[in-house]
Amino acid sequence: MISLRQHAISLVAVFLALAVGVALGSGFVSDRIHDGGDSGSSSLRSQNDGLSAQVNAADSFNSAIAPRLLRGLLADRSVVVVTVPGTADADVSAVKQILNQAGAGFSGQIGLTDDLVGDTSAQKLTTIVDQAIPAGATLRPELTDSGGRVGDLLGALLLRKVDAPASVNPGDVTAGLQALREGGYISYVDGSVQPGQLAVVVTGGELPADSGARGQLVARFAAAFGARGTGAVLSGRTGSAEGGSPVAVVRSDGSLSKTVSTVDDVDTSAGRIATALALAEAQRGRTGAYGVGPGASAVVPAT
Repeated sequence: MISLRQHAISLVAVFLALAVGVALGSGFVSDRIHDGGDSGSSSLRSQNDGLSAQVNAADSFNSAIAPRLLRGLLADRSVVVVTVPGTADADVSAVKQILNQAGAGFSGQIGLTDDLVGDTSAQKLTTIVDQAIPAGATLRPELTDSGGRVGDLLGALLLRKVDAPASVNPGDVTAGLQALREGGYISYVDGSVQPGQLAVVVTGGELPADSGARGQLVARFAAAFGARGTGAVLSGRTGSAEGGSPVAVVRSDGSLSKTVSTVDDVDTSAGRIATALALAEAQRGRTGAYGVGPGASAVVPAT
């Protein structure tokens, strides 16, 4: 028997599909307005206004149903939020709000820096990472790239499996975080970060063509970081599944996509709902690709 939550998720998917279709139609009408001169422009503008109203209605529906749909979904779970250079503050705030609606606790926020994602001083970073490994812990030897090593270290410091006891001394957590911050690789507010069980890495949209390996570094970071906890989601804006952006990199790599879920439209209400649902799915050992961009298997998880 289909549950009320599954029915609500189906409605979210339907309304998002409507919003996407309407947005495309709105763009078509807008083009017609610009190409058609004054003839019929008033009628076309009216159509465009009507389509925009439908998009807003679909988005309002998703926002209104989210608290009821997500209530208790992540109860007794704590989430660490990681941001990437270029991430929109509004997206980060909206993700925190949706996690709160799902009942999750907030373990803190870490920001990756341009020095890290630009991978401009790999040898210096390797030295800092090696010195910051907490007592009794080891990093995965197969992770030799900068993103993988930093992700694995931060995961060892800040993430753990559900019901697993804390294995890292709080003093080692503080020392490890400070070492990475003093090296210029992460940012955070003192006293604001505690270990959690789940992780969300929030990134931006499509990276420009001259971004080098930034997308790969962030993708590998997200997978290595999330593997230390109960689950992780890499959420980007519309366009983040294109080119060499982190979401696109994860979706094109089978080993990464088995470790971290992706959402390609976190700048929409449906994308934020998908982020929370994907975290819930991760607790059952499942990952997926959600949104409307290339490689997405569904609009939202069928949780």
